Amino acid sequence: MASTPVMLVTGSTDGIGKATALGLAASGVELILHGRDEKKGKHVQLELEKAGYGRPDLVIADYSRQDQIREMASDLIARYSHLDVLVNNAGTYQKIRQVTQAGIEMTFAVNYLGPFLLTHLVLPLLRKSPAARIVTVASSAHEDVDRIDWDNMPQEQRYDPWEAYSLSKFSDVAFTYTLARNLKQTTVTANCLHPGVVNTKILRSAFPGMTAITPEEGARTSIYLARSHEVAGLSGRYFDNRRAVRSSALSYDSGVQERLWKMAENLTGVSGKE
Repeated sequence: MASTPVMLVTGSTDGIGKATALGLAASGVELILHGRDEKKGKHVQLELEKAGYGRPDLVIADYSRQDQIREMASDLIARYSHLDVLVNNAGTYQKIRQVTQAGIEMTFAVNYLGPFLLTHLVLPLLRKSPAARIVTVASSAHEDVDRIDWDNMPQEQRYDPWEAYSLSKFSDVAFTYTLARNLKQTTVTANCLHPGVVNTKILRSAFPGMTAITPEEGARTSIYLARSHEVAGLSGRYFDNRRAVRSSALSYDSGVQERLWKMAENLTGVSGKE
């Protein structure tokens, strides 16, 4: 008899992440919630328990703090024998330039370096699954990146909030493609997605009043990539509305992919060699 799949959804105390967690819990998985606010996390735990889905596990880490991501990963490795699905959902949008304690621009740090670091730290758990999946929530915003100002990274001294957000999501797409290639000889797959224009705090901050779909609708592709047999074994793809589509031309540039990957290695201190 197959065991219940273990799935971690980062940024699952609000928005798309919470909707993804609720949808996965309803499908009968063993769920691990993540958030930076323990009080909010416990509220979602209780909500799921009252809905009859049991009480999911909860891990806490601020994605702007690499030390906290490392502590979270160590905790997961100590408590779990394997991990079947990692949904990299946690993200931010900063209207005003902020930097982390390490001096890295906040949007780039949270949206790209955070998933990069956590993914590599929990790879030992993913490798112990017979068919693990890494699902990263990117965005069609990546299409707005037609060139990269390497001299302005990663501090982003010349700051535009939408450009910073678009760059971080572009980096997530490029990360997925490189990761999929590196994992080609394993049973771990890696895909990314555009969730749609979703009514979340990020959208309300960036474009107040814009027409948008619900978080539940925005979570559908994440849930599909985490659970569907239709995508079993499929890797290195970008999805929109549960369909594999082409991402931007620049996102397929191997030189750009390699440079972003190397930058993430240097800024997180991990080796990306699988």
